[in-house]
Amino acid sequence: MKNSSTHPNEDLQAIRDIMERSSRFLSLSGLSGIFAGIIALMGAAITWLFILDSGHVHYDEFLRIPGGGTFSGIRLYLALDALLVLGLAVAGAVFFSQRKSRKAGQRLWTNSTRRLVLHLMIPLVAGGIFILILVLHNNWGLVASAMLMFYGLALVNAGKFTFGEIHYLGLTEIGLGILAGVFLDYGLLLWALGFGLMHIVYGSVMYYRHERKR
Repeated sequence: MKNSSTHPNEDLQAIRDIMERSSRFLSLSGLSGIFAGIIALMGAAITWLFILDSGHVHYDEFLRIPGGGTFSGIRLYLALDALLVLGLAVAGAVFFSQRKSRKAGQRLWTNSTRRLVLHLMIPLVAGGIFILILVLHNNWGLVASAMLMFYGLALVNAGKFTFGEIHYLGLTEIGLGILAGVFLDYGLLLWALGFGLMHIVYGSVMYYRHERKR
């Protein structure tokens, strides 16, 4: 009579996979990061070439209204550009993650997904409120820094519920946010580096490590 467990290592690996799927969100696709990075670089290019239209970004010169004032045209275009980048990036994340989960025969919305979203949204909502406060006080110079740092904190906070690359991407974003707070004239460049290039790099690593080989 044959032993029913002829490959105990395979059985243990199967158990580990089941436990990992139940506790971590593994439907996150590296392609969503690549897509988000490309969209962010396009948004930064539009800001640089068509909105600011200058060889150097000086926030006081382009964004500050003397004595306060109403919402300027440049501010409106920047806000619309940022919202468009955000909307397309979120749509891409949902699309590619949904496609990955469908291929794996798994549900996209699970308990691990809810935990991931919750831990991601807490720093993002706090950061969004803080950025609105900066804008209300006409302090646009620190907006790029705040966006990078709060986004990085959100990734670090949610990283334990998905792939480890997300944790390190978050740390990278925090570091770039600190630099953007010190070197204000390079805020747009560092924003493009963090939301654009770093998303492409980490998304590519995730894709090749967790998707392509399968």
